[in-house]
Amino acid sequence: MRYAVVSFTRQGNMLFLRSFVILFLSCMTIKTNLCFPSLLSSLKTLPIDGHFDFEQVRHAAKDFGNRYSFLPLAVLHPKSVSDIASTVKHVWLMGPGSELTVAARGHGHSLQGQAQAPAGVVINMESLQGLGMQFHTGNFPYVDVSGGELWINILRQSLKHGVAPKSWTDYLHLTVGGTLSNAGISGQAFRHGPQISNVHQLEVVTGKGEVVNCSEKQNSDLFYSVLGGLGQFGIITRARISLEPAPEMVKWIRVLYTDFATFAKDQEKLISGESMFDYIEGFVIINRTGLLNNWRSSFNPQDPVQASKFKSDGRTLYCLELAKYFNRDETAGVNRGIKSSLSQLNHVPSTLFLAEVPYIEFLDRVHISEIKLRSKGLWEVPHPWLNLLIPRSKIQIFAQHVFGNILTDTSNGPVLIYPVNKSKWDNRTSVVIPEEDVFYLVAFLSSAVPSSTGTDGLDHILIQNKRILEFCEIACLGIKQYLPHYSTQREWKAHFGSRWEVFARRKSSYDPLAMLAPGQRIFQKAIPYSQ
Repeated sequence: MRYAVVSFTRQGNMLFLRSFVILFLSCMTIKTNLCFPSLLSSLKTLPIDGHFDFEQVRHAAKDFGNRYSFLPLAVLHPKSVSDIASTVKHVWLMGPGSELTVAARGHGHSLQGQAQAPAGVVINMESLQGLGMQFHTGNFPYVDVSGGELWINILRQSLKHGVAPKSWTDYLHLTVGGTLSNAGISGQAFRHGPQISNVHQLEVVTGKGEVVNCSEKQNSDLFYSVLGGLGQFGIITRARISLEPAPEMVKWIRVLYTDFATFAKDQEKLISGESMFDYIEGFVIINRTGLLNNWRSSFNPQDPVQASKFKSDGRTLYCLELAKYFNRDETAGVNRGIKSSLSQLNHVPSTLFLAEVPYIEFLDRVHISEIKLRSKGLWEVPHPWLNLLIPRSKIQIFAQHVFGNILTDTSNGPVLIYPVNKSKWDNRTSVVIPEEDVFYLVAFLSSAVPSSTGTDGLDHILIQNKRILEFCEIACLGIKQYLPHYSTQREWKAHFGSRWEVFARRKSSYDPLAMLAPGQRIFQKAIPYSQ
C-alpha cells in the first residue's frame, strides 16, 4: 500500500507541475499580449513630426542577406532628428522592465538581421534624406549630410561642386550611417583609409535619447565609439564628410596572375609609398570559362590576338584591378605614367585590359550589375557573405589552403582580395583589425540559389564558410571578421580581445539599457553584461 501511495504522489506532483508550467506560460502570453496595446498606444501619443507605421512593417524584417526575418512592432518614419530622439528617449524612460528595443535601418543592406528589431521599433533612416546637404568648399572642403543619405546621392551632388568624398565602398546605394557604423572599405582605403577615417564630426542620438554633437575635440569618446561601433552606442543622424577635388575620368585596368605570391607582392608594392594609382583591389578566379571574352564587354585588350589565346578553364587566377583618376587635359601624362608603372609589375602580359570611363560610372559600377541581376530575379536571394581581415604574414598560408582547395570555384560570386595599410586606420574607433602594419581584406561575396541542394545552394556555401573559419582558427592566423556576426557574447569577447573592456564600458555609458541595434546580438536588453 505504501508503494502505491508513493507512486500516486509522484503522479500527482507531475500533474501539478505540468499544470503550473502551462498556467505560467499562459500568463506570460497574456501579459505579452496585454503589453502590445499599451506599447502601441504610448507610441501613438508621441508628439513627432513624422509618423509610426504599425501595419506596413514587413519590409523592415528583410535585408540584403535574405536569411533572417524578425517583424518589428512599429516602423518610425522620422521627419526630423527630434523624432528619433523622442522615440529613443521614450523607450529609455520605460526602463529595464520593457523589452522594447530600437534599430536604425538604412537601405537594408545588412547581411544577418543586424538592422532588425524583433517586436521593437525600426527607424527608417532614409526618411531623413529631406534634410539636405550643406557643402563647404575651400582649402579643406567638406559636406554635412544626413545619416540616412545614400552615398550615391552625395556623389551626384558633390560633383556639381567639383568635389567628392575621398573614401568609398564598392556599392554606393548604402546610407552614411550604415557604412560609418562598420568602417566603409574599398580600393581607395590603402591611401585614405576607410570611410570612418574621413569624418570630421557626427551628430548622434544616444541610447538615452540625447542628441550629441561629437568630433575629435568635442565628446571624442562618443565620436570614436560610434565609428565602427555596429550601432551599439548611438544612431548617426548627421555626419561631416571630408572632400577632395573630383576628377572627370578614370583609367580602369585589369591584369591577371597565375601565381599568388607574385600577385600579392605586386599588390603590396603598389600600396607602399607614392603609388601612381588611386584605387587598388583584386579578386580570385577559379575555374571560369571564357573569362577574358567576358571582359571584352567593358574593357579593351591591349593585345587582342594574344588575349584570345589565353585559357582560364580549370585554373586558379588572380586579377589585379587598378584605377587612375584624371582630367581630360592630363591624358597624355597619365598614359605615360600608367605604362611606366605597369612595366614594373609581373602580370601575364597578354591579359592587360583597359577601359576609360567617367568617374561616376566607375564608382557606381556595382549598381549596373545590380540592375542586371534584378532583371533576372537574382538580386533578392540569400547572400551568405564572409568578410575577413587577414594579417600580411598569414595571407600566403590562407591562400594556399583555401583557394583551389576549400574553395574550388568562384561561380557563386566574386572573391575580393587586396591589402590595406593599418596606418590609415584610427585605433581609437570601435572597429577591430589585425595587429600588423599591412593586412588583407578577403571577401567571399556569394549568392545562393533558393531551394538548391547543390554547390550553389545556401547549405553548401555556409558549410564552405565554416570550413574557412575553422581553418583560420586551427592555423592561428589571427584574422578578424569585417561586418562580424556571432551568436554568443563569448564569441564577441574573443572578436574584440583586449578591446572588449573598452567596448563594454562604452556600451554602459551611452546605451546602458542595451536597447540599440539588438540585431547585432552582442548585448541583450535588461540582462547585465560583464566587462
